[in-house]
Amino acid sequence: MRRRDFVKGMVAASVGAKAMLGQSASGVAGGAPAASAAATPMQASTLPGAVRAPAPGPVPWMRGLMEAKPLPIGSVMPDAVASGETKFFSREQMATLRQLCELMMPPLKGYPGAMDAGAPEFLDFLISVSPQDRQRMYKSGLDRLDREARQKFGVAFAAVSAEQADALLKPWLKPWMTDHPPSEPYEAFINLAHADIRTATMNSQVWADAAVAAGERAPGTGLYWYPVEPDVEEKYLPRS
Repeated sequence: MRRRDFVKGMVAASVGAKAMLGQSASGVAGGAPAASAAATPMQASTLPGAVRAPAPGPVPWMRGLMEAKPLPIGSVMPDAVASGETKFFSREQMATLRQLCELMMPPLKGYPGAMDAGAPEFLDFLISVSPQDRQRMYKSGLDRLDREARQKFGVAFAAVSAEQADALLKPWLKPWMTDHPPSEPYEAFINLAHADIRTATMNSQVWADAAVAAGERAPGTGLYWYPVEPDVEEKYLPRS
């Protein structure tokens, strides 16, 4: 008995569903407004002749990008690094520095010397933007070097011979560890100036060109010295 009632219920449900489907189909055929309202957005977009909404315009940060045109590519000359005009040292100090550069880093085996690399002019710039204690060391050291040359040989250091220069410089040239220069001020100047002259020369473009010509460096590799700003973290360094 219960099984018979269950079967009757299933048959009634299937008949009701067919009747509802028939009414829906007749409504579409008759152009009823309810049918068009029941159409989903997906169905409307696929109907023939449907107009799609335009794509959203560019976001604010894209404005002007479509109108931008690339600039023509051309060669750019590098900024002048050093010039013949003294910016920091006096004329006498610069003459002493040039002689010191020529003696401590002469041309050797096809490589340029300090004078060929413009090391004196670069050091004049570098020391001008260095900490004050470094500036005082260089100025007092160059003045003392010139003064001792006049006292011992009667000429300015810029005019001393190689033998006279040896007598003035060699007693002060000592081996020292990196970041631990000599503590005596004048000895520190002689040794640090020697290191600065070598570094400025060996990091110049003419030195890199010589290395390429000698086959010891691939073209386009290497770093050259360039104008630098004072250390922005200088305020954090310990004060003596």
